[in-house]
Amino acid sequence: MTESARGAPSAEGLVTPDDTPPRAKSLAPLRQLLGFLWPHKGRLIGASVALVFTAGAQLTLGYGVKMLIDEGFAGSDPSGLYQAVIFMLIIGLAMAVGAMIRFYLVSWLGERVSADLRSAVFNNLVHMQPSYFESNHSGEIMSRLTTDTTLLQTLIGSSVSLAVRNALTLTGALTLMVITNLKLSLVILVAVPVTLIPILVFGRRVRKLSNRSQQTIAEVGSHAGEIFQSIKVVQSFNREAAEKAAFGHDVEQAFAVARARVRQRALLTGFAILLLMGGMVGMMWSGGLDVIEGRMTGGELGAFVFYAVMVGTAFATLSEVWGDLQRAAGAAERLMELLAETSEIADTGTLSAASQSVLSFDKAHFAYPSRPSHPALQDFSLDIEHGESVALVGPSGAGKSTVFELILRFYDPTAGAIKFGDADLRHLSLESWREKIALVPQQPALFSGDIFYNIAYGATDPSQASVESAARMAHAHDFIQTLPDGYRSHLGAQGVRLSGGQRQRIALARAILSDPELLLLDEATSALDTESEWHVQQALTEIMRERTTIIIAHRLSTVINADRIVVMDEGRVVDSGTHDALMKRCDLYQRLAKLQFQSERVI
Repeated sequence: MTESARGAPSAEGLVTPDDTPPRAKSLAPLRQLLGFLWPHKGRLIGASVALVFTAGAQLTLGYGVKMLIDEGFAGSDPSGLYQAVIFMLIIGLAMAVGAMIRFYLVSWLGERVSADLRSAVFNNLVHMQPSYFESNHSGEIMSRLTTDTTLLQTLIGSSVSLAVRNALTLTGALTLMVITNLKLSLVILVAVPVTLIPILVFGRRVRKLSNRSQQTIAEVGSHAGEIFQSIKVVQSFNREAAEKAAFGHDVEQAFAVARARVRQRALLTGFAILLLMGGMVGMMWSGGLDVIEGRMTGGELGAFVFYAVMVGTAFATLSEVWGDLQRAAGAAERLMELLAETSEIADTGTLSAASQSVLSFDKAHFAYPSRPSHPALQDFSLDIEHGESVALVGPSGAGKSTVFELILRFYDPTAGAIKFGDADLRHLSLESWREKIALVPQQPALFSGDIFYNIAYGATDPSQASVESAARMAHAHDFIQTLPDGYRSHLGAQGVRLSGGQRQRIALARAILSDPELLLLDEATSALDTESEWHVQQALTEIMRERTTIIIAHRLSTVINADRIVVMDEGRVVDSGTHDALMKRCDLYQRLAKLQFQSERVI
């Protein structure tokens, strides 16, 4: 598989597998994180106090170095050395306590804000209309939920603390350097920017190669994941050798980029150390002459060297942190975009759905956003009485599935209305309306939990007995009992450990257990063998009593006994009635029935 096939954006806006957020043009998006930090202002203040205290203690070490040299090493009385060592031990203890408190508090803030962000983004997206996830790649959303929040956790729990601490030590060290020796301070102020030249030159290359390296590694992972997910197709077409070659090519590309990154990083390290040591040697030469000629003491030179090292370290750290801040700002921008998303299906209704009411479509018109010029429903009108079973039949593209989408309010009609009783669905709260509905889709969606969890998904705290009863009605209990752990057997991702028919019966049991007033069946028996289909049809006949049931059927033999069959074509109702009546007067139904029944006889 080529890179362009996997990584390039499509016309529909699918993203590359690169999980690295773009570098933001400004740090403004980070301001929005204050709303997540403010609820924890007590810990934020505590971390700030600990940070200032630790930076101050670190600067005080310079005075300890001066004492150690002038009063300890150069003094004739051991008491001076003793006092200097005790002073430095006290400062070291203070730094240790301050660093411990600071590290705990800022790490706690990073983890807490990261967790709050993940929850806030998920809580917002879980209410988005399904079409949002059709136009936004799930891989990108997961990247934002994981990679971007981890970047922000690192920023808050480490990078910001480093930036503030090094800014304080840089300011303090520069001030103390000037106080100690102005001439040497000027030498350092010239040497440090020269030292930063390779950091800026090679650092830019390293960052670009790091981003490219992350992208190539992501492509390798994406390729492997896609192959393993479709391993049956790969093996059935004997593509193992081709895929091994393609994967090996991707791995070598990733290695080549990583090798270039390592080379640039090595050059950066070498030049930076060379220039830094050159500056330090020059400073020591000049300072050594001053000590020999009596213009400064050895302790003052030692303290000055200590402050100079602090300045150089602070400069280097701040340059690295600046890049982290830009990447984190890009991550924050992407997360805030998700937080700002609003569902096109407004849940502003305040009415509760009545019981045993008529479901009616009143001249409903709808076109999918991706195909606005091709209406899926046109002036669609249909009344469904409480307790009635209605089958929707028609050729592919007639609008049958769209009817289900609108009933569930995954979309709202662009014109006309859908009512339950006297209330427009848009005036009902989504929760109260969807509580009345259970859907059994043609391709059932199962979760990676156990069978009990999947059947109980649509009910509130069901008992073991009620779950087993629903499974029996769905003709699922017998095969569940043969599994190693029965109802506690795990299904794997999307129920991969079950057959298609077994998955469909689990989905049917889930719908039965939720005890809906309105049951939506989308070819609910399409994946079953003949015997299982007969048993499930008997179960459906039982549970459909006193329930409004709407059935999408492609096999007319499964809906012959429905109370009413609605024939659809091009988003309109062509005719409706019983099977016998439609066979006499509806040309489209006659044609569909003739084709299907002839096909069944051939089989």
